[in-house]
Amino acid sequence: MSTQAFSRRSFLALSAMLPFPLRAFVATSIPVGLELYSVRNELKDDPMGTVRAVAQMGYQCVEFYAPYFDWTEPQTKEMKELLDDLGLRCYSTHNSSSYFTPKNLNRARDMNLILGSRYVVMSSSQPKPGLDGWKDVAETLNSAADQLESAGLKTGYHNHEREFTPVEGKRPIEILAKITKPSVMLQLDVGTCLEAGSDPVAWIRANPGRIRSIHCKDWSPESGKGYTVLFGEGTADWKNIFAAAESTGGVEYYLVEQEGSRFSAFDTAKKCLETFRSMR
Repeated sequence: MSTQAFSRRSFLALSAMLPFPLRAFVATSIPVGLELYSVRNELKDDPMGTVRAVAQMGYQCVEFYAPYFDWTEPQTKEMKELLDDLGLRCYSTHNSSSYFTPKNLNRARDMNLILGSRYVVMSSSQPKPGLDGWKDVAETLNSAADQLESAGLKTGYHNHEREFTPVEGKRPIEILAKITKPSVMLQLDVGTCLEAGSDPVAWIRANPGRIRSIHCKDWSPESGKGYTVLFGEGTADWKNIFAAAESTGGVEYYLVEQEGSRFSAFDTAKKCLETFRSMR
């Protein structure tokens, strides 16, 4: 019997012995991770050391972004071994739209399988003008979902401001949500949704079960601040975002993301996690 199987069975058995309020807490406890773009320079210089530092802060998972695609298979396996040693999970990766081409999708699939990922997320796209361009993006996601399903992987899409900015009277994110299969995760970036003038809570409630991960990035309209505010310092209504995500959205894990702040990248990540823990 594997250690993983034993620990899971032990966890379930022990959970059943807890008083109901504690069982409910354990059952609904959702891991929080770091989108590693937040520490991009550190990750480039020292991938293994950076992941160790993130684990030491108390993060439970990480999301690798596009440069992971250039790793060799041995490098990818070495990173998975480190994740296992640290008790970290990689539930998803961020991928350039070019990784969803027939030429690259199989490689993305294989690398995500090594990392133990669940979701291959398209991090952004460059569609043709008009809503037809966004329909093409949706069909690309559907095609990838069909191809990845047999390997036990799902696909997803990560929004920026442009997906919440109307085109021909309709928000592109609505086109993506309508045309993509229900299995395609709509990974919500809170900060960019806010900057576009949309309501993250309303979007989550409008798409039950589709918001399986959230980039917890704050935003401020104040001059010179924008995305440089730390988690909890901007305009995001985190209390109601969490409530909607957990009651309706189907969230499986949270990811802190920071584009930069007045602190170093590591200090920023640590401070954001401390604030996140204080809210949940």
